[in-house]
Amino acid sequence: MAFKPNYRRDRAERQRAARARTEEKQRKKEEKAALRKAEREAAEAPPDEKQTTGQP
Repeated sequence: MAFKPNYRRDRAERQRAARARTEEKQRKKEEKAALRKAEREAAEAPPDEKQTTGQP
């Protein structure tokens, strides 16, 4: 005899999987943003240092 379907458990599993996908997307998005920010800061920092040290 087959078991009755457990709709609450199935729904909870789907919600957990969806939450995991969303959190993974958000984590990747934040990593990319942090990388872009670091690259931007690295690109901006050397000209500032050269300007301050290059002036007599």
